[in-house]
Formats: sequence, C-alpha cells, structure tokens
Amino acid sequence: MDTKKIEAAVAQIIEAVGEDGSREGLQETPQRIAKMYQEIFAGLGETAEEHLAKSFEIIDNNMVVEKDIFFHSMCEHHFLPFYGKVHIAYVPNGRVAGLSKLARTVEVYAKKPQIQERLTVEIAEALMDYLGAQGALVWVEAEHMCMNMRGVRKPGTATVTTAARGVLATDKDLKNEAYKLMGH
Repeated sequence: MDTKKIEAAVAQIIEAVGEDGSREGLQETPQRIAKMYQEIFAGLGETAEEHLAKSFEIIDNNMVVEKDIFFHSMCEHHFLPFYGKVHIAYVPNGRVAGLSKLARTVEVYAKKPQIQERLTVEIAEALMDYLGAQGALVWVEAEHMCMNMRGVRKPGTATVTTAARGVLATDKDLKNEAYKLMGH
C-alpha cells in the first residue's frame, strides 16, 4: 500500500473541501488516514486459503454453524463503512476448520473495498474451494453508513444477503435446518 500517495490525496481532499490543512486538528490527519487504511484494507494482501488450510479430520460430517461473527468493511462505492454480523453453516467433507479460521475468513474478505453481496458469495465459495465442504450457507446482515448519513438517510436499515452452495443449496431440509440453527 502506498501510504505517501494516500497522505497526499487526503491533504488534497482537506484543501478541496475548503479546510485549512495546517489547522492543528488536521495537521496529522493525512498520516492517520493512511495508517487506518493499512489496517482496514489489510485483506487486500491475504487469501482465505491460508486460514482454511489448517483443518482437522472428523468421523462424521454433521453440519457446523458459527454465528454472530462481527465484521466491518468499506463500501467500494462511497468508501464509507458497513458493518454487521455473518452467520456461517457448512457441511464438512471429512475435515473441519478451526473455529477461529471461519472468523479469519470473514476478515479476509471484509477488509477491502467491498460490497455486501460479493462479501457473502466470497465467504461461501472459500468454504467450498479451500475447505472442500459439501455445502456452505452464509447469511450476512449489515448496516451501511452510505444509507445512514448520506443519500436516503435511513439509519437502522439492515441489508440481508445470503449465498448457498453445494448440498446447502440443493437440500431444502438441510438448508432450513441451517437457517434454524443460525436463528433465522
């Protein structure tokens, strides 16, 4: 990440909106934002494969559900945050991921300029591709600051997206069980 370019761009934005970049409260803002971007866009240099590669053999393939995984991301359209919870269900294929690896997978895809619809699909596909799951179901519920503080200005509006793959897309009973375990 080119922090110097970010700093220069932020300094230009400060000036363009009519502020004085030499004002005490704004003097270090370009550096702060560059440092913040390194953190909130850390997923740009990662893959979920490295997290899901560590898995454990199991005897049966009962469904695994991890819910209420908090995340925050940045809307790629407005560069404003959106945040919420991810619920993941998957049917293993002889191996399960460590529970923290599911949360890390969410982080990989959330920590980059993103849209919620793609985030949801990327998580589901990672479980299929990198863990070899028989099926995956991902439910994402988020609030978008681009709807809260600008445009339509509707705070509290939740957007829900889902992605189902494999047996959790084709077996309605299994899919309904997953939704029930997720609390939906």
